Amino acid sequence: MTVTETLVRPSTKPHFPIESLLSARLLLAPKIVGNRVFFLSDFSGVLSLYSMDKKGSIPQPLLPGGQALVNPHLMDGHNFYVLPKLGRVLVMMDKLGNENYQPMLIPVEGGIPEKGLGDRYQDEKLACVECDLEKNIAYFDRDDRKNPETECLRVDVTTRDVTSLGRSLYGNRCLGVNSDHSKVILGDGYTAGDIVLYYWEEGMSERKLLYGIPLAERGGKTVPPSGIDWCNFVDDDNGLLFVSSIFHDDGGLTYLRFSDPSRPVEVQIRGVKHSGIGELIGSKKVEGDIFVLIYNIDGASWVYEGTFTPGNPPSFRITKTLCGQGQLSDGVIQGLDWQVNKGPPMTVEYVLSFTKANVPSQLYLYPPDRKGSVIRISDEKVLGIPKDYLSAGEDASYATWDGLRVSARLYLPSSKLGYTGRRPLVEYVHGGPQGQERPDFTWFSMPLIQYLTLNGFAVFVPNVRGSTGYGMKYMKLIDRDWGGNDVKDHLEGLKHLEKDARIDSTRRAVVGRSYGGFMTLTLASRFPNMWKAAVDMFGPYDLPKWASRTPPSWMPYIRLAVGDPEKDRDVLLEHSPKTYLGNLSSPLMIIQGKNDPRVPEPESAEVVEDLRRRGVQVDYLVFEDEGHDVLRFKNRVTCYSKITEFFLKHLGS
Repeated sequence: MTVTETLVRPSTKPHFPIESLLSARLLLAPKIVGNRVFFLSDFSGVLSLYSMDKKGSIPQPLLPGGQALVNPHLMDGHNFYVLPKLGRVLVMMDKLGNENYQPMLIPVEGGIPEKGLGDRYQDEKLACVECDLEKNIAYFDRDDRKNPETECLRVDVTTRDVTSLGRSLYGNRCLGVNSDHSKVILGDGYTAGDIVLYYWEEGMSERKLLYGIPLAERGGKTVPPSGIDWCNFVDDDNGLLFVSSIFHDDGGLTYLRFSDPSRPVEVQIRGVKHSGIGELIGSKKVEGDIFVLIYNIDGASWVYEGTFTPGNPPSFRITKTLCGQGQLSDGVIQGLDWQVNKGPPMTVEYVLSFTKANVPSQLYLYPPDRKGSVIRISDEKVLGIPKDYLSAGEDASYATWDGLRVSARLYLPSSKLGYTGRRPLVEYVHGGPQGQERPDFTWFSMPLIQYLTLNGFAVFVPNVRGSTGYGMKYMKLIDRDWGGNDVKDHLEGLKHLEKDARIDSTRRAVVGRSYGGFMTLTLASRFPNMWKAAVDMFGPYDLPKWASRTPPSWMPYIRLAVGDPEKDRDVLLEHSPKTYLGNLSSPLMIIQGKNDPRVPEPESAEVVEDLRRRGVQVDYLVFEDEGHDVLRFKNRVTCYSKITEFFLKHLGS
């Protein structure tokens, strides 16, 4: 059920029905098993699990109607794994967005979910971070929602036997497993990118340090963040291959020998086809010495297949571009999977989801014949809106106040729409803060951006300091500085747009979700004369109080990355929107999911209460069946419509 309170009635009707824009269904997180492709979609109005023949067929639902899965953009771990030898699919499910994921099992042909571990971890959060499809062994992060420590669990899905690999205040997450599961790499993460590696072997009573300096041993000294990602066992289990920022701020491949773990070795990568600013963000073993590498180049995905040679020095040679060229260019992958036919000869079959800013997600298949070109196996379309009415966006990057480059995009209404004169401006602020706005039609923001341009608005989307995708140093600039220099970046970007003759900077609004909601409240309250309207979606309002409302397992990270709610209380209050909300002069709308564990509903309710106590009118929209997202079709229709109507009323078009 959706609860709405004191919502304004629009004086201008939207130019297109939002249902047209949302008619293109999501196709996410594909996995290929045998002749079938499994994937997530919102065919039924909620995100659910489907399968289809890899050559194309009518998708078959695998879950009962109405049972919603979590958006993989926000999912901690993986949504599902197909276990062919068990004849089951392992599906992670929560209740109405509360993020207390539980492992459920269904037959591969679909059925009623059964509890994979009974009630043993009821009302706790289990995140599935890895699963061996051959041996049916899965690894989970366990957050009991009562204590700050996180536990790593190894689970035999067949027998339901559970082995604890230890607990830590800082994650103890599984970051790598060898083929027989006798060795596991565990990682503690203090803040984003600051990773220390441990290893666990069968028979050990507790983990042992492998690489890095634990927080307790730093003595107050600054340690460069390692940026270590998933660790692949290589060289007959004598070493690890992983992405890190040890040698390159924008990420690179690193080889770590177990015989000499204090001396990581840089791996030279040969054969890249892309250029531009970005990062190497991931690597994963396919089979033997074959790996895939994933790059984020100014928001767009590049994916390569290649081979690793341990040698002295070790090297990596790219053999195939899987994404980044042709029809798979200037967009974002939303899932990549493969299956190996060990032959002889050995062949690999890839499936991926790909989307652009103005193109819905589609599923693509690389057949096992390595010479074959990619095949699109879906045909999602936006109904009732010509393709050239949607905005591809343009580069709007700028040099900010201290000389740093800030990547940004500006989405303008298509000339086909016939708008004349300067366009009112909406700034969209992404969440995180260590996130990135990308050309991704499947993420919440892009349908909103497109809907706003269809209704005559220009939309400015900056990736200010703290954003991912532009190197480790850039991302770390936001640590312990929420509402500080990031604010200056936003102001500088808006100043640049004042010079653009296409933009009417006297008619400005701002909208953002999560950290973007925090920044929306910050900008609207600290610089009230700049805005005609603002929309906050579940943004922190009072930083010390927000910290106390989050799950206990969040507190170690918040103390390090945001600030200690007790020791740093004065600074956090100085940066909190609550301190300045008395200055607010523009109309405000607040949107909240009732079951949100990250920014709990009382945080938004307090903003509304404080403003109404001052006699300020605020529109408050609460979705009773959502968490830290607006995912259900009916709710998305309401949400996008209300935001656009609100801006039309207060900015005009």
